[in-house]
Amino acid sequence: MEPVTHILTGACLSRTGLNRRAAYATLAMAVAAELPDIDTLWSIRGPVASFQHHRGITHTFLGIPFEAAIVVAAIYGLHRWRLYRAQQEGLLNPGPRALNPVRTAAPVRWGLLYGFTLLALLSHLFLDFTNNYGIRPFFPFNPHWYAASIVFIFDPLIFALLLAALVLPALFRLVSSEVGARRQPFASRGWAIAAFLAIIALWTFRETQHNQAIQLAMVQSIAAPQVASPSTQPLSPDSPAPSDPTPIYLQAQRALANPDPLSPFRWYTVTDFGPLYQLGQADTRTSTLTPNQVTQPKLNPSPAFLAAEASPLGRAYLDWSSMPFITITQASDAAGLDDLGDTLAPGHTIVQFADPRFMGNALLLPTSGRTPLTGKIELDANNRVVNQSMDGRVQRNR
Repeated sequence: MEPVTHILTGACLSRTGLNRRAAYATLAMAVAAELPDIDTLWSIRGPVASFQHHRGITHTFLGIPFEAAIVVAAIYGLHRWRLYRAQQEGLLNPGPRALNPVRTAAPVRWGLLYGFTLLALLSHLFLDFTNNYGIRPFFPFNPHWYAASIVFIFDPLIFALLLAALVLPALFRLVSSEVGARRQPFASRGWAIAAFLAIIALWTFRETQHNQAIQLAMVQSIAAPQVASPSTQPLSPDSPAPSDPTPIYLQAQRALANPDPLSPFRWYTVTDFGPLYQLGQADTRTSTLTPNQVTQPKLNPSPAFLAAEASPLGRAYLDWSSMPFITITQASDAAGLDDLGDTLAPGHTIVQFADPRFMGNALLLPTSGRTPLTGKIELDANNRVVNQSMDGRVQRNR
C-alpha cells in the first residue's frame, strides 16, 4: 500500500486502546507501520538493485523483530533526551515537575511497546499482501511471492475510514471543549475499532468478488491460432481451395484477477491458455467477462531469451512475475532508440519484461506509453548484457 495508508493504520491500531497501555504507542506504531518501506533506499544503487530488494528482507517475518528493536531503541533515546531536559529544568525550578520530570498519559512500558511495534510491522506486511504486487514473508528461506490481489495499491475507502477514525474524534473534542465539556483522554477508541471492522468487512466482500472474477476467467475458451501448413495450401491455381480446418479451442489453465480502486465489481483479468495469455475485464455485478484484443504468445527458449533470463534483472523479474509478458526485438525491427536515447547498434537485441497485473486501465495506471514495472535488457550480437533498465531508469554494465 502507499505510505500514508500504512502510517494511518499504525496510528489507528494504537487508538484501539493500546495507547492506554504504554506511553509512546502512537508514535512507535505509526513509524513502525511504514518502516519496512525503508528498502526504497536500495534505489541509490540503481534500478536493478531497487527492484531486486523491493519488499525484500524488511518485509519478512525474519526482519521485523529487528526493525521493532530499532524503533523502540530510537524512542528510548527520545525518552532519555526528554528526561534529561526535564531534569535540567526541574533543577532550576524545583517543584512537582522535579519528582515526575516526563509526564506521559500512559505508563512507560518498554516490553509492551516492543510488542505493539511488532503488531504495527505485521500490519504493513498484511496490507502489502492484500494488493496485487505481493510480498515474500518467508524470505530468504522461501522466496515465493504471496498476493491476495483484493485491493489496489491505494484504496480510497480504506484511506477515508482510517483518516476519519483519527480526525473526527479530534473535531468532536473541539466542539465539546467549546461547550465546556470535560475532556476525556483516549476518547477515540470506538472510532478506531469501528474503522477496522469496516475494513475487514470490505476485505471480505472484495475477496468474494475476486474469487468470482477468477471463476469468470476460468470458464472462458479461446480459438487456438491457426498455423498454415503445406497440406492446407492449394496444389495449383486451378485446384480448389481447401476447406477451413476445424478450429481448436484452448481452455483456461489459470487466471489472475486484479482490483480496480473505485469499484469492487470491476476486475482486470489475465488468463493463461497454455501457449498464450489474454487480458480481459470482469464485471462481477453482471457476471460477465469482456476479453480484449491483447494476447501475448509465450516465447520458446532462444539464446537471447536465456541470456536475458540469466541477467540480474531477468532473474528477479521472473521470480516475481507469475505471468510475464516477454517480447524480443532485434535492432533492425526496433524504433531506433533504446531507453538511453541511443541508437541501437547493429545486431543488438532488446528483451522486454512486462507484468500483466499492471497493464489494465485501472485508475492511476497509464493508458498509453510505458507500462509500469517494465524491465528491458539490451544484448549485443553475442548475447552479452549491455545494459538493463527498469521503468526507463537504466543501469549500464561496466
